[in-house]
Amino acid sequence: MTDYDVVDVPLQRLDPDLPVPRYAHPGDAGADLCARHDVEIGPGERAVVPTGVAIALPEGWAAFVHPRSGLAARHGVTVVNAPGTVDAGFRGEIQVILLNTDLRQPVRLLRGDRIAQLVVQRVAQARFTEVEDLSESVRGAGGLGSTGGWEATGAAAGGTN
Repeated sequence: MTDYDVVDVPLQRLDPDLPVPRYAHPGDAGADLCARHDVEIGPGERAVVPTGVAIALPEGWAAFVHPRSGLAARHGVTVVNAPGTVDAGFRGEIQVILLNTDLRQPVRLLRGDRIAQLVVQRVAQARFTEVEDLSESVRGAGGLGSTGGWEATGAAAGGTN
């Protein structure tokens, strides 16, 4: 790994018994975040789950909280505002807003369970310049299903995007 692959992120452990975020495998994009407390999330309900860590990202960087695929596949648990954004100026405890999408079964998460992944990325700030017209592009103003997708499979017989 070269120097440009790594950013130093000061971390404050708010709960000394929980592990700091860590990557499960070399090359992983997301570092695991753990639950600070036991929580039960009822069917269709959400919960804000603290992680026991706070970070100080340098300017020009942000961290994004992503769902864990195993929790999603096995239990229907996702991050409501995925990805959640941790800005460089934020110094509070990272908390994860989890949603149990299963409409029948509650999900019980225990203290120390891996509940989300934290992806740290370089970000740029935009300088917005108001103009009368935007330049042309191949896509134009097409959006919200304008390229087809599920409609092509016949799932929406007669429907429109």
